[in-house]
Amino acid sequence: MTTSDLLALREATLRIGPGGVAEFTHRRPEARNALSMAMREDYRDMLERVENDRGIRALIVTGSDGSFCAGGDVKGMAAMHASQSEAGAAAQARSRIAADHHRWLDRLRSLDVPVIAAVDGPAFGAGASIALMADFVLASTRASFCMVFARMGMVPDFGAFHTLPRLVGLAKAKELMMTARRFGAEEARSLGIVHAVHEPACLLDEARHLAARLARGPRDALGMIKNSLNRSFDCDYRTMAEIEAHQQAVAMSLPFHADAVQRFLRKESPAYDWDRAVEGKGTA
Repeated sequence: MTTSDLLALREATLRIGPGGVAEFTHRRPEARNALSMAMREDYRDMLERVENDRGIRALIVTGSDGSFCAGGDVKGMAAMHASQSEAGAAAQARSRIAADHHRWLDRLRSLDVPVIAAVDGPAFGAGASIALMADFVLASTRASFCMVFARMGMVPDFGAFHTLPRLVGLAKAKELMMTARRFGAEEARSLGIVHAVHEPACLLDEARHLAARLARGPRDALGMIKNSLNRSFDCDYRTMAEIEAHQQAVAMSLPFHADAVQRFLRKESPAYDWDRAVEGKGTA
């Protein structure tokens, strides 16, 4: 990467690497990368770049200094309590803030490129919720997750009511949210939250390896697959069939499909062949 590939934001950085793999890194180590208002602005700026750059084909979201994201900024919460003496005004302000962060969270969830969360250390509260927005979660052996909200007399936020029960089932989601207990990487993998567990020193390289392989795929088709799967739990069969028909017509009109057909006729390997990449050597 060259220096032009690095964008320094307020409390995060965005790097655009080879093959169109972008890396968004939380950089607030003094607070274990807690999600401040400034970092939320960084997410908006990052999303603006990724959404408008067709050269970006995969996104990695990660932390720094042994922490993914320790959750919400409790000191910021204390300041809000101190500055808003009237309960009604405080509730209205918090409602506006929540509505605002759901706008950029939906953009993160709906990105038309694969999103990988590389979780090293704690992913608590909002940090865990952000990880759940990713398409793939890779965790280090020292990663830990916690729906910590109930400890603070709060309810889960940042989309966790939507994402967690779809991943682990309703009963398990109730247990994790109502006990607010901490759980490690291996349990998270057994629950279907984590895709793979790696040693801390290897985690980011493994995330880059996965991102690079996904980035070689059909960008538009993968984006449509992701979009349809995100909607599949909320739509009936007929609606999903209509979406499928429309997306298939679009996909089959694109150059990637035409090239794949010609490769098949010439008895050549597909340009995007996951099994061949797994079995081959030096494949990213």
